[in-house]
Amino acid sequence: MIDQFPHMHTALEEAKKAATLGEVPIGAVVVGPEGGVLAAAGNRIIGPKDPTGHAELIAIRQAAQTLGSERLTGCSLFVTLEPCAMCAQAIAFARIGRLYYGAEDPKGGGITVGARIFSQPTTHHKPEIYGGILENQSAQLLRDFFSARR
Repeated sequence: MIDQFPHMHTALEEAKKAATLGEVPIGAVVVGPEGGVLAAAGNRIIGPKDPTGHAELIAIRQAAQTLGSERLTGCSLFVTLEPCAMCAQAIAFARIGRLYYGAEDPKGGGITVGARIFSQPTTHHKPEIYGGILENQSAQLLRDFFSARR
């Protein structure tokens, strides 16, 4: 069977690396217009004491540096958890073309719940959105992480 979402597996690996550092296991991958990985990252909030150290933001920053542009037009973002409002707005600002995410985030999501950033009339760029990609694996990783801490 051909894996339709190999980049989501890479995002899951980044999430697992984040968990080994004590970070909430969320991973993100930015893929360029030609299909190559431009950046991959996991959450880095707790270690560096950076509330903006979300996997999506780190990957977007790295991809922008790689491309030498603040616009990631034609790029795709794969992330293991529905982005929060802060990350959703960064996705819009970066002009990312497609967003693929794993599990929905009923508490902090910014796309299907909460702020619903891409539904706001003031959001000038809205990517194509595909949710539920490897949802079970993404959600299980988070459940395992938090149950080990309780």
